[in-house]
Amino acid sequence: MEVKDIVDLAIVKTNMTAKTKDEALHDLANQLLANGYISEVSGFIEDIYAREAEGQTGIGNYIAIPHGKSAYVNKVGVAIGINQEEIPWESLDGKGVKGIILFAVGNDNEGANEHLKLLSLFARKLGNDEVIEELLQAKRPEDVVEAFA
Repeated sequence: MEVKDIVDLAIVKTNMTAKTKDEALHDLANQLLANGYISEVSGFIEDIYAREAEGQTGIGNYIAIPHGKSAYVNKVGVAIGINQEEIPWESLDGKGVKGIILFAVGNDNEGANEHLKLLSLFARKLGNDEVIEELLQAKRPEDVVEAFA
């Protein structure tokens, strides 16, 4: 499984202007809804915040990987947002976030497996500073996929 096989360009947004974590999550969740990945924004966001309460998803280097298993997920997907400005977010290095990788996975056994596969796939790529630099400079959805190649 490769990032390019999972990322749907329709749910990659490179010109986000969110000022808060909540605004960013709602923006990406609306993209997921519009493209059939989730059935409801508010329930999905609640499930994301329930997971956020267990531990921070800001992994450092201006990147966050919010995720949570949700009954509102129709199909597994990854919404990616590149925000123009750094937004406040609880993170391992105390910095804010510009790159948001929001996982949409179901709360059944299959969802749990997909969840772990996605986390591990993206974590491997995000361990590379060059990947992060390219990602944060992406101007088009295609640039985002290329950064992970």
